[in-house]
Amino acid sequence: MTTELLLKTEAMIREKQQNEASGHDWEHTKRVWKMARRLAQREPQSVQTEVVELAALLHDIADWKFHDGDDTVGPRLAMEWLRDNGADEDTVQHVAAIIRDLSYKGSENKTAMQTLEGKIVQDADRLDAVGYIGIARTFAYGGHAGQALFDPTIEPRLRLTPDEYKDRTVKATTVNHFYEKLLQLKGSYHTEEAKRIGEERHRVMIQFLTGLLEDLEVEEPRFHELIQTFD
Repeated sequence: MTTELLLKTEAMIREKQQNEASGHDWEHTKRVWKMARRLAQREPQSVQTEVVELAALLHDIADWKFHDGDDTVGPRLAMEWLRDNGADEDTVQHVAAIIRDLSYKGSENKTAMQTLEGKIVQDADRLDAVGYIGIARTFAYGGHAGQALFDPTIEPRLRLTPDEYKDRTVKATTVNHFYEKLLQLKGSYHTEEAKRIGEERHRVMIQFLTGLLEDLEVEEPRFHELIQTFD
């Protein structure tokens, strides 16, 4: 990969994600890119760093959440960009496959990352969904999507197929997102470094959610009891 391609990709994504307010902005992409490089450097196996960096930069080129659930848009746009800018076809296909399989689509999603490079980028993306930054991004997205902060009548859905997870017609709350995704990420990391960081960030979310329920004066015991299942 030439430095020129990397710089052009960075500039394109930076411009594309300007004024994005859902937590999927350039700063998110930059953190994922930086973390992916960090994880790759600590990986004892040989890593195609060019694939890791391009996939990290392009992973949110077109998130399905903003394209009516269509998860083919991102890989297609990434392929078009890479081909138009001289990437070899193996790199094009590898990056597109990573973007296709990367995102979380519910606890019952059986799609696994096929390569070490994909596992590294997925780890980096998921680490940005947890801990302090994950908490901040969760509330940013909840506000962007018009979700209620909390509603005791809406039960967290702990087991979700990809179709159920992607169904935006079902009422959801920001608090429930912790149960439905964020706290479930703990056991999903591939690299040893990501597992270590993920454990630390998981503890932050447990502490935060416990305190939040107290401040919200949530009386329904099931919300408190569910936290213990993730502790």
